[in-house]
Amino acid sequence: METVELEAQVLANRLGVAFSLVFQNRPIECMITITALEAYFWREPRPGDERILKTFRDGYGRIRAIAERKLLAHPVARLELTPADFSRP
Repeated sequence: METVELEAQVLANRLGVAFSLVFQNRPIECMITITALEAYFWREPRPGDERILKTFRDGYGRIRAIAERKLLAHPVARLELTPADFSRP
């Protein structure tokens, strides 16, 4: 899978970070919730946008791997990653 060269962005409603991947030659809109970032990538309460994006970039390898696995299992046009996607049974 390739990454579309679009910069990740904190959503206006501050509920997540939007990013894109290319899957089967088409771009897929992806979003990881702030709740997932807080639970699995940092513990800082109410971070600013810069800190959220730094955390996203620092955890991008794991975020991308989870997104790719989820897309392989269930191809969709829009993908949302939540804390449940990062929990291990």
